[in-house]
Amino acid sequence: MRNLFLFFLLLSLVSCNRNDKLSDAYGNFEAVTVSVSAEASGKLVEFIIEEGQDIRAGQFIGFVDTTDQYLRKLQLQSQKKATSTKLAGVTGQIEVQEQQKANLQIEKTRILKLLADKAATSKQLDDINGAIDLVDRQIASIKTQNAGIIEEQEVIERQVAQVKELIRKCYIRNPVTGTVLVKYAEPGEVTTPGKPLYKIADLTELELKVYVSGDQLPSVKIGQKVKVLIDRDKKSNRNLEGIVSWISPKAEFTPKIIQTKEERVDLVYAVKIRVKNDGSLKIAMPGEVNF
Repeated sequence: MRNLFLFFLLLSLVSCNRNDKLSDAYGNFEAVTVSVSAEASGKLVEFIIEEGQDIRAGQFIGFVDTTDQYLRKLQLQSQKKATSTKLAGVTGQIEVQEQQKANLQIEKTRILKLLADKAATSKQLDDINGAIDLVDRQIASIKTQNAGIIEEQEVIERQVAQVKELIRKCYIRNPVTGTVLVKYAEPGEVTTPGKPLYKIADLTELELKVYVSGDQLPSVKIGQKVKVLIDRDKKSNRNLEGIVSWISPKAEFTPKIIQTKEERVDLVYAVKIRVKNDGSLKIAMPGEVNF
């Protein structure tokens, strides 16, 4: 009976020793962050986000003052209206000249008939041909003016489109679904293009970045399912499933803050492991992995 008790005690000690073995690699959780910047210069009139808030892609979150762009748009619209009026006047002149030419053509036809009957002179025919040539030159001149007005109108339309694009850039829309990590600006502040307004990240899935030695590398493959451990409390861990998503093609010197299976190896390879976040994972939180 005593021997049986010693056997189970030894088995228990061996089991505990196996459970307490070191993990294959250690690291910290990371997230892909996006720094969202303004695309326009001006006062930030409205900015409706807070740190920790979950926002979706495409969601409207604020806008920069658009007064200058709006006034410029009104000015260009007035110019466009003026050119349209000018264009209508030129078109009317062309129509008048075309009608005059048609009348001269009728008169020319009559003179040709009279000339055939010797009831008209060659000078009359020359005069009518000269009048028709003059009208043609006038029509050509007016059409040249017309082309210039059309080109002017196209320039204004491009300027209007440009102002509309500037106004669109004043409205800030969130580019990716995620959680606001840091807010850098407040309503009333003046912002410029490229100046960060806030930082956002999708926290539904984090990456555990660990380092493995050259000896461990052959056993690690992209797409491989691995066991990830995080602290449950001071004495126990929680097990999560992860998938190897990236393996560095180059070795690097071991970061000082990282411990690997071998206590201090000279060169290691970075490995990233995707882990679904149930809400317990945080950025920079430590984690372990067993391959």
